[in-house]
Parts: sequence; structure tokens; C-alpha cells
Amino acid sequence: MADKPTFREEIAGVLHASTGNPLDVCMQCGTCSATCPVASGGFMDNSPRRIIAMINAGLKERVLKSNTYWYCASCYHCTVRCPRGIDIAELMYGLKRYTVWHAKTQEGMIGPVFSETFVKMIVRTGRSYEPVLATSYLFTLGVPEMIQEAQTATSLMLKGRLPLLPARIKRLDNFKKVLKRIIPLGDPDE
Repeated sequence: MADKPTFREEIAGVLHASTGNPLDVCMQCGTCSATCPVASGGFMDNSPRRIIAMINAGLKERVLKSNTYWYCASCYHCTVRCPRGIDIAELMYGLKRYTVWHAKTQEGMIGPVFSETFVKMIVRTGRSYEPVLATSYLFTLGVPEMIQEAQTATSLMLKGRLPLLPARIKRLDNFKKVLKRIIPLGDPDE
């Protein structure tokens, strides 16, 4: 019987198909963390460099409880400036996928709910529809911000810039078959 893979091996497997294994070549220089506008802004509880170190140390629960990858702005500063050519932004995406697939997302975070809402919408219609996405974060705002969002949405709808109903793509069944092969969300018609 094969041994159960370590957390580090699981994350390396998630990343291997797209970018190889960044965990093997990271030299912990800190360039990723120093150039990250979100980490330097104090929003992340762990820097990208620390996340890689925690993965390498096998600190699975600490990594999965971190907000770092959910706060990643996908600006790619870390990836562009990494002296080892590691796609750190892809690592952040990989950690998001891992936590969603293993149902390890934190309660109360907007990112996981928003991501799941977005994927389910794409699976159902093949397109993004902003009014549905807005519900995943709208109630985290204060009353004045919610009113402002409602006014903006109403204005966009009246000007024909925001449709009342979501559009569907042609050949949606073919699209669902393709998605079902790459997104482990179960039946796309759920």
C-alpha cells in the first residue's frame, strides 16, 4: 500500500501540472514578500515567503488557516521579481483550489464564498453575472455602502449596461462536459 502523501507533496502535486514544483527551488530570499503590496500593507497574516516555508515545514493547519492566498491581489509582482522564476501567484491560486476542494476554507472570509459562487455560476451559465457575484460580499458592507451599490446597479440596469437576467453561452452542455473534467465540484447541474 502506498504511503499517504505529505502536505508538501500534495501542494507540489497541485502545482506540478502548471508550473513545476516551486517548493524545491525557493531559497527564502524574501523578494516575493518585499514586493507584495498586500503583504507590505499589513493585510496578509503571513507573507508569501513564510507560506512557502510553512508548507516545506509541513505546517498544514497553519497554512490552511492563513488568509494570505485569499488576499493575494494577483498583481504578479512576486512572480516577475522572483530570482528563481517561481510563479508564486500560481502557488496562491493552487492553495485556494486546495482549500476549496478539501473544504478547508475559513468561516467569514469573502474570498472562498466569492470563488465558489463564481465557479458555480460559470458552470451553470458559462458566463459571469455581476448581480449574483455581488451577493457574496454585499452583506459584509455597511448600510451606506450597500445603498451606494444598489444605486449603482440600478443605474447600470436602466442604461442597459447590466442585464436583468444572466446570459447563457451556446453549446452549454459541451462546455459543462469540459468543466466537469477539470473542476471537481460534482454534478454541474446542482
